[in-house]
Amino acid sequence: MAFGMGCCCLQTTFQCCNINEARLFYDHLAVLCPIMLSLTAAAPIFRGYLVDTDVRWNVISSSVDDRTDEERGKKPLENDKFVINKSRYASASLYINPNEEELLEDYNDLDVAYDQSIFETLKNEGFDDRLAKHFAHLFIRDPLVVYENGIELDDTIHSDHFENIQSTNWQTVRFKPPPPKSDIGWRVEFRSMEASLTDFENAAFSIFVVLMTRVISSFGLNFYMPLSYVDENMKSAHNRDSVINEKFYFRKINLDDDDEEVPVYQKYTLNEIMNGTEDKSNFVGLIPLVEIYLDTINTPKETRKKIDQYLSLLSKRASGELVTTARWIRNFVSNHPKYTKNSVISHEINHDLLDACYKISNGLIHEESLFGDLDVSGSNDNSNNNNN
Repeated sequence: MAFGMGCCCLQTTFQCCNINEARLFYDHLAVLCPIMLSLTAAAPIFRGYLVDTDVRWNVISSSVDDRTDEERGKKPLENDKFVINKSRYASASLYINPNEEELLEDYNDLDVAYDQSIFETLKNEGFDDRLAKHFAHLFIRDPLVVYENGIELDDTIHSDHFENIQSTNWQTVRFKPPPPKSDIGWRVEFRSMEASLTDFENAAFSIFVVLMTRVISSFGLNFYMPLSYVDENMKSAHNRDSVINEKFYFRKINLDDDDEEVPVYQKYTLNEIMNGTEDKSNFVGLIPLVEIYLDTINTPKETRKKIDQYLSLLSKRASGELVTTARWIRNFVSNHPKYTKNSVISHEINHDLLDACYKISNGLIHEESLFGDLDVSGSNDNSNNNNN
């Protein structure tokens, strides 16, 4: 487990106004997770080798996969209760929006194991089917870590027993109920993104996801499509240079006919998803939607100027004008004089790579292939380091 959990990532948690908004955001952000995983790709090296993937997700998924052979379906069930199709670190397996007009049952098309007794208990306590099934699915897992002083607890004032399972289901999104006797509200955690070299990039990706929640809410967007398509997108996001070489399933978005009776979802390039198709009536694009939203709320000039810089980074990464961190790392290794085209990252290559990463992160060099003409010089301000 330590190897996989040593990987860095970028996660954002959103406060929602109520439980229904949290359930809506959970579903729609689940669809965005593979898109943002591909766009932030930054992990092409593991254990000293250049590998045939650009992201960390499946590496961590395998490192914490504690399913037995019976749970994997390799042996008949004798000692275990369920055949579980995914690692506990995986993509979301269920949509949970209670609105049956928005969320059609056909979209929850994955074979999902769940504990029937927990499902019935939650139903008897007032949970609707979708939320009850969500938690009954999470609780098919065993606890990984149990501390001696955390066994005998009063569950009316502590949520440790619940969180022991909830927080070790590491899905691409996490639905987070308020702790007992707390003023913390309903939250959703977005978990798929890779960590980037600079604060500027991490801020750009984080703020974009924040703005997407506002766009979804303000425009009443509907991203729903079968979850099996979302899983296909997760697979595609792992491939080398998926940002420019792969196509991803997405639901057609056009503000003029978003209420069409027959939903249309098809494969688009990441450039088309982010920037829109050439014919905007086909797919308007996520970045143009954010820009429309910013126009409607009269964003202050200085704030808009900064956000436009962030959106420019995402737009150019999606189009291929700027490379992902993973592609920059591959190029650095391939062009290193000591690289012998055998995937091995020697100590010298590793040293020079980390030195370049440090200099980029701290604004000591400007890497045009990553940033173009964008000014990221103030993103990692170490001016006070000498005072620490």
